[in-house]
Amino acid sequence: MPRRDGVDDDWHEDEEGFEPGDDDTDLEDDDDEEEPTVPCPYCRRQIYEDAQRCPYCENYISAEDAPTQGSVASQKPLWFVVGMLLCLFIVILWIIGSR
Repeated sequence: MPRRDGVDDDWHEDEEGFEPGDDDTDLEDDDDEEEPTVPCPYCRRQIYEDAQRCPYCENYISAEDAPTQGSVASQKPLWFVVGMLLCLFIVILWIIGSR
């Protein structure tokens, strides 16, 4: 194809990348690839392999993903409880003393 005078063309046929005649048909193949699935250990329905929780039965897949309930980690530390009680005691004395 003849070049027009004064036009700087950055694309050359010998460069890698888009080739003449390429179209978007290759992009459709990427959509066909899905994430691998495995059966849920509780309800046996197919879920994504990297899912933390089953969308059907809503159970956590592993114990590491499940939130801690009633464990020591969810309780307040002793120093926090003592500090809150001390603050409450000081506020009560301040209210009683200002009357």
